[in-house]
Amino acid sequence: MLLKSLKTLLASAFLVGASLVAEAAQPFDTSAFQQAQAAGKSILVDVTAPWCPTCKQQRPIVQEIEKSTPNLVVYEVDFDNAKDVLKRLRVQNQSTLLVFKGANEVGRSTGDTNPASIRALVSKGL
Repeated sequence: MLLKSLKTLLASAFLVGASLVAEAAQPFDTSAFQQAQAAGKSILVDVTAPWCPTCKQQRPIVQEIEKSTPNLVVYEVDFDNAKDVLKRLRVQNQSTLLVFKGANEVGRSTGDTNPASIRALVSKGL
């Protein structure tokens, strides 16, 4: 009985802890992106690569912005494997952040790791 209660308690703690972890941005999907644009949503596109040290510095900043801005849709583009998307978005470097308000691109930056300026960039689309 005690063992069963302990297992239940641990399982509950795990579920609560898992729900507190910030969800990663969703992988870029052209159809979903176009639907979000058509709906006039605020969108952040994060072009990243697993080997990029600047991208690693940007990640917690982007995650915090995503977590604190519920009306923001965040898409992650894999710099190494999404060349067609990069071409369409006219992106030449990893660690590029693009902000859209609906169909309009309202800002972009590359290599920025300053939390205040990244927040200011995202606010252009809110």
